[in-house]
Amino acid sequence: MIISGKNSVKEALGSDTTINRVLIENTKRDDFTKKIVDACKNRHIRFDFVDKKRLDKLSTHHQGIVAEITDYKYFELDDLIKNKKEEGHFIVVLDGIEDPHNFGSIIRVCECAGVDGIVISKRGSCLVNDTVYKTSAGAVNLVKIAMVGSINDAIRKLKEENIFVYALEAGGESIYKTSFKGDIAFVLGSEGFGVKSLTKKLCDGVISLPLFGKINSLNVSTATSAVLYEAIRQREGK
Repeated sequence: MIISGKNSVKEALGSDTTINRVLIENTKRDDFTKKIVDACKNRHIRFDFVDKKRLDKLSTHHQGIVAEITDYKYFELDDLIKNKKEEGHFIVVLDGIEDPHNFGSIIRVCECAGVDGIVISKRGSCLVNDTVYKTSAGAVNLVKIAMVGSINDAIRKLKEENIFVYALEAGGESIYKTSFKGDIAFVLGSEGFGVKSLTKKLCDGVISLPLFGKINSLNVSTATSAVLYEAIRQREGK
């Protein structure tokens, strides 16, 4: 897999991502480039200075640097459950997110919010690819993403672990009237169809963002940000 851009490559070098090689535009000799070269040397990663045309063939927005990495290694659901923080479990479940830009933005929000991890399905969901890496600004390397065979089975497993599961969907209780303290997981639905009917029935509750304008929905990554930070506000007692 190819990842590109300064932030994505920098974060990959600072994580345990397996990097096969880093390619740097041969006109770059700034401080950032020196730091990248030093990081490659410290990790014994091959790096080459190449012509910009070669990078252009690999990525349209490379910012003068790309890295060849192994495919993303997904975690198990149990890894997320074991990743519990003092305030309680804090997990995001994605039910059919297909757009890589939305997926990458959600990963970035989740990393900033300090979630335990993200759950996605093997089928009907966007997987981690180069667009997701770039959109997440490197957050892919810092968030545990678990791939499961069935979102519904994953929800059942979370409930068995006494984790309260909320579906974020229209027609539910306002997020400002719902307590998010303790062990919680949020289910976010696809861009076009929302949370599936059966999946929603499996959840312990349905919550909604109050909308006051004429447009009746928010982008899924924006909605994710809103609900996670309301949960943080509550969990920090503010």
